[in-house]
Amino acid sequence: MKALAALALAFALPAVAAEIGPEALPGLRAPVVILGEVHDNPAHHANQALAVAFLHPSAIVFEMLSDERASYATPAARDSAEKLAAALAWEASGWPDFALYYPIFEAAPEATIRGAEVPRDDLLRAMKAGAAAAFGPDAARFGLTVPLAAADQAALEAEQMQAHCGALPPERMAGMVEAQRLRDAALARAVLDALAETGGPIAVITGSGHARTDFGLPAALRAAMPDLPVLSIGQIEAPAEPDQPFDYWIVTDPAPRDDPCAVFR
Repeated sequence: MKALAALALAFALPAVAAEIGPEALPGLRAPVVILGEVHDNPAHHANQALAVAFLHPSAIVFEMLSDERASYATPAARDSAEKLAAALAWEASGWPDFALYYPIFEAAPEATIRGAEVPRDDLLRAMKAGAAAAFGPDAARFGLTVPLAAADQAALEAEQMQAHCGALPPERMAGMVEAQRLRDAALARAVLDALAETGGPIAVITGSGHARTDFGLPAALRAAMPDLPVLSIGQIEAPAEPDQPFDYWIVTDPAPRDDPCAVFR
């Protein structure tokens, strides 16, 4: 706790949330720095690698890895992108090309790698029985036993509907929100475990939806450890609204991609 207090003195959260450019990333510090992304946008991963290189994190938590799989990211396995991708079984994971992510590992070669991926069975249970039931005994610690305010629930269900191109039945959206809350809590647990193990700072690599300060990982961390300073940096694609739910955010050009809604047609 003394080490955490000393680390917290080294920075201050922004007084006003603001859009920034990548050139600001080297100056950002916190015990926990959440680096959001649009998963297939190369610019977002380049910015994450830049931030990690200057943060010098003691650990990096990846949404994309289970904690067991993350343990295979040994110093020997991190010698090359090909070797590390094989160790992590990345090709079978469904995430974008590992070449996008490898520079993040290179940026902090001594950092411990932790994972926060939620097993599919747990996600399905969250959708049916709620995030608290799927998470287990520590659910209250991460705020999962407290229902969202009606307005917040409605906003998150609307976001889930939009994310799924309006193709799913509205009655499924509440379950989707519970799955999202479960992922946020799993990330928070992994962050606190990494902080306890290494002393920080901790970098988190995750989708920008989890980085948002109102509902996402920062909210789960506030529930579990209210005095922990957390800095959330979202990355989003243009066009973007002027106000965003992050401490700082970066707006980039969209990545070229096929129509994501085509699969629903």
